[in-house]
Amino acid sequence: MRCYHDNDYHIQIMTFQKEIDIFDYFIMSKGLKQSGQRRDILKTFLKTEKHLTADELFRLVKKKNPSIGVATVYRTIKLICDCGLGRELRLDNDSVRYEHFFNHDHHDHLYCTDCGELTEVVDREIEKLQQKLAKKAGFKMQGHRLIIHGICRKCS
Repeated sequence: MRCYHDNDYHIQIMTFQKEIDIFDYFIMSKGLKQSGQRRDILKTFLKTEKHLTADELFRLVKKKNPSIGVATVYRTIKLICDCGLGRELRLDNDSVRYEHFFNHDHHDHLYCTDCGELTEVVDREIEKLQQKLAKKAGFKMQGHRLIIHGICRKCS
């Protein structure tokens, strides 16, 4: 076991150990090797509680590991999503952001088409209505994603 003098870093490893284990197992099951660069990308993604583009993630990881390549970030974020730790949110104009998925409560999003702000929202009535619509159509809902496009308060 390795000792770290940076208390914040040690806490981060302990906090995300389950996610790291899931990612390591997934990487191994695909016949890939866990690299320091992949680990840096994963940890940076996990500790950043916002909806990131791959380029934003690249810039954050580059601060910690200047040798990181943008292609490595794009490949790794795909692996993070494929193993269930993150998910991709497709917005307008092929804009894509990534958010944590594993162990996070369900929520929907409000997306400002002017400034790009993405806000998480939860409304029990909308959830009930979606269930009601699915049931009425004889549809067994397994999940959904709701992104409402519009103009936020700051931009209107």
